[in-house]
Amino acid sequence: DVQLQASGGGLVQAGGSLRLSCTAASRFSIDDYTIGWFRQAPGKEREGVSCISRSDGRTHYGNSMKGRFTISSDNAKNTVYLQMNSLKPEDTGAYYCAAGRSSVPSTSRSSYASWGQGTLVTVSS
Repeated sequence: DVQLQASGGGLVQAGGSLRLSCTAASRFSIDDYTIGWFRQAPGKEREGVSCISRSDGRTHYGNSMKGRFTISSDNAKNTVYLQMNSLKPEDTGAYYCAAGRSSVPSTSRSSYASWGQGTLVTVSS
């Protein structure tokens, strides 16, 4: 399984921005995988945030993230980014990146076989 490292979380005030990174271990090429971002708030189920297709770069966003979050890929750095703007307290949670082989971008957890560890995002009001 591909090994992923998520980073970039932190504490930010409402309205602020953060950029999360998901980097694949060097022996893997991140563009061989569709990458998804998920988040899990305390006491809640993990939900899909965004994803980017390995085949054509198509992207998909959860409804509450559209217009605020942007997913992108830098293959030279073997990294997928999640730029999060206009953050709200309800965006607080542990954010995870995951890799799957399907070329269809999906925010369904079942589409992903490899998961990185979470990075914590806390948005204060």
